[in-house]
Amino acid sequence: MDFAHLIQTVTLYAIPVLLAITLHEAAHGYAAKHFGDNTAYMLGRVTLNPLPHIDPVGTILMPLMLYFATSGAFLFGYAKPVPVRFGNLRNPKRDMIWVALAGPGSNFFQALAWGALLYLLKGMNVAEPFLIEMAQGGVLVNVVMFVFNLFPLPPLDGGRILVGLLPYRQAMLVSRVEPYGFFIVMALVLAGVVSNLWLRPLMSLTFQLIDLLLTPLAMLVG
Repeated sequence: MDFAHLIQTVTLYAIPVLLAITLHEAAHGYAAKHFGDNTAYMLGRVTLNPLPHIDPVGTILMPLMLYFATSGAFLFGYAKPVPVRFGNLRNPKRDMIWVALAGPGSNFFQALAWGALLYLLKGMNVAEPFLIEMAQGGVLVNVVMFVFNLFPLPPLDGGRILVGLLPYRQAMLVSRVEPYGFFIVMALVLAGVVSNLWLRPLMSLTFQLIDLLLTPLAMLVG
């Protein structure tokens, strides 16, 4: 493993990743507060300070170990989940959907923002490779987080959205998967199921949607 390449990669992705996880978790906390649950707010998790959201193992150690173990071919990590007491929400079943959507939604808008920055750099004839590659990394990181977190299995956000959408009996069956959901998702990731049947096709659609939404800006600076 080229240590210099590792340092360059970490430097490029540090800001996009920290922003992605910080705004993702803070958005969950803000949405929960908006819909009646102050738990995250009282614990200081509705903040743009990344430190309360960083999990030493999931955010730092695991990605680094996977980077070395797979020569950069596979990366996975997670932040400290924002605590939400769904029973405190004014309409728990409905509001759960919005609280869950808030995190991936923040990643989608961040991907748009990084994409807009790319076009602005192009429009200003900025050819600094570091800035361009950081903006490209920002788009990629946030599209991955957006799509991956929408996978419909608890405890991922997509699983919580599914529980909120299903009738009560079916929702209870799905919610019972949550204690084992992380291990099931990891097994599906390692088996290539998540990558081939979920990530790749939905990431492709998301990139196309971002390009479509940024078309006016592209025409303006082109």
